Amino acid sequence: MNWLDEVKWDAQGLVPVIAQEQGTGDVLMFAWMNREALQKTAELGRAVYYSRSRGKLWFKGEESGHVQTVHEVRIDCDADVVLLKVTQLGHEPGIACHTGRHSCFFSVLKDGAWQAVEPVLKDPESIYK
Repeated sequence: MNWLDEVKWDAQGLVPVIAQEQGTGDVLMFAWMNREALQKTAELGRAVYYSRSRGKLWFKGEESGHVQTVHEVRIDCDADVVLLKVTQLGHEPGIACHTGRHSCFFSVLKDGAWQAVEPVLKDPESIYK
């Protein structure tokens, strides 16, 4: 059996993916992969996601330069979530979020409201031209 056949794809042929920074353990982002994206990620050692809004493969960093080198691909016990252990490249510290922050998980619920607690490391206007 092909290892890709063991993944439990949803009705749209997608699987949720979490990117975790290998060095710090920080959760950087959440995205989706289709079969082709997961296969390319494993082959290239570089994160390739599926953009639902654009309906196509999204090579992380293709526009921003913020590429993710993939060190390990894991799957959860139910085979329906993928975890990538990555190194975030293109800026120091690494920028994974399109808002110019290290992580997409930069807001914390405090006193009944979401508050951004991590700084913008680079202006998104200068990243996406």
